[in-house]
Amino acid sequence: MRIIQIIDSLEAGGAERMAVNYANVLASQIDFSGLIATRKEGTLLSDLDSKVNYLFLKKKRSFDLKALFVLRSYVVENKVSVVHAHSSSFFLAFLLKLVYPSIRILWHDHYGESEFLNSRPTFVFRMTLPFFKGVISVNQKLKQWVEQKIHCKNAIYLANFASTENEFKGKTVLKGVTGKRIVSLANLRPQKNHFLLLEVAKILRETHPEWTFHLVGKDFEDNYSSEIKKLIVEYDLKDQVFVYGSKNDVENIVQQASICVLTSKSEGLPVALLEYARGEKPVVVTDVGNMPEVVQNGKNGFVVPHNAELFCAAIVELIENEALRDDFGAAIYNTVLNSYSEEVIIKQYLKWVQQQSK
Repeated sequence: MRIIQIIDSLEAGGAERMAVNYANVLASQIDFSGLIATRKEGTLLSDLDSKVNYLFLKKKRSFDLKALFVLRSYVVENKVSVVHAHSSSFFLAFLLKLVYPSIRILWHDHYGESEFLNSRPTFVFRMTLPFFKGVISVNQKLKQWVEQKIHCKNAIYLANFASTENEFKGKTVLKGVTGKRIVSLANLRPQKNHFLLLEVAKILRETHPEWTFHLVGKDFEDNYSSEIKKLIVEYDLKDQVFVYGSKNDVENIVQQASICVLTSKSEGLPVALLEYARGEKPVVVTDVGNMPEVVQNGKNGFVVPHNAELFCAAIVELIENEALRDDFGAAIYNTVLNSYSEEVIIKQYLKWVQQQSK
């Protein structure tokens, strides 16, 4: 098989990281693995395996005919058989299908607001998805949505997976005291609900002021970001909460954490959670998306509702019990290794893709 991944950018984000992960893993398993960034490059470019054929399309607008025909030429020249489009790049894949009808196209739906699917528009999907061979959804809710609302007959749920990073990395050094750091890997977007994290930090400061929170993720420098930074000052958390922006040495950052958290109000299966697990770190997460499938409350981590006091109480239980931290870290590592490893998911993926050629 000859498969390419298409993604709008290579900025650090869940969909972007999965496009890179798929390209990297497939590079050693199929005849040709490529990745195309359509609009923007970014920090994840350094994660791309040298065996992956890479193209930056420099797309300027939704209907960019020059970019479309550059893509068509690339597909023809490299004898690509399957185009795997991630997130909003599905529209470019649809246009490619119009000018190159023999190509097989797949869509990977990474929609992050899966708790609020009733408000998701459907018209553009009803128009374009009949041209796709199939749809991959990152959680069961998205699979049900595309089946029931768009009437897609060939949808599959494939969990995200974490993949080994390349060796060439920058080395971020987290602030705070070694052994007393709490890490949150989440881009500064409203659905990640950093406001809850700040409420938790405010409570924890009163009992464990030496413990610090480290927010790692893309800063879009918008109103949401401004409000986070404003609240850090208002809550007097300048010595407890640190914002780093986007980083590409995730494994290094996770290793510096003693506890890892996600305070999201909407999720699929976040890659960050899988990266926490791969680092054998104890986790506290909110009860949204597919996170409760991975984190079994009280067995390999804590799953709590959107309540700052309950979330903080779970963190405190881990702070005060180092043996429990070790047990949870080992347990969630084994959970992910057995059910959410790249070997398990890619085997399911290749079997499904092969079925689309029949």
